[in-house]
Amino acid sequence: MLVGSEVKSLRGGKVSIDEAYGRVKSEEVWLVNCDIQEYVQASHFNHEAKRPRKLLLHRREIKKFAALAYEKGLTLVPLKMYFKEGRAKVLLGICRGRKLYDKREKIKQSSMKRDIDRALRRG
Repeated sequence: MLVGSEVKSLRGGKVSIDEAYGRVKSEEVWLVNCDIQEYVQASHFNHEAKRPRKLLLHRREIKKFAALAYEKGLTLVPLKMYFKEGRAKVLLGICRGRKLYDKREKIKQSSMKRDIDRALRRG
């Protein structure tokens, strides 16, 4: 459920879903941490940039995968936002978060890659 200034910002491409995720609360799905920048021309009718937004899903969709994600401890992740027939749509995916040892390994690999790139740049 979006307000008018949010739709205008979406059409201008001023949205970031990098840190966003879906949350199931009382049989409703909410999009949290989605950053839709304020629309400059909206003046005092503007919206909050990171407010939680209710996603309009059919009941069967909520039961099918959103509730499944809630029960198994998986996370709903927005993959992309797009317009279809004038309506803003969000493509959601279900994923499992990294374990602590996976995070450490990822950090180690990225720091090694950064060191190698620095050495190659120096010659």
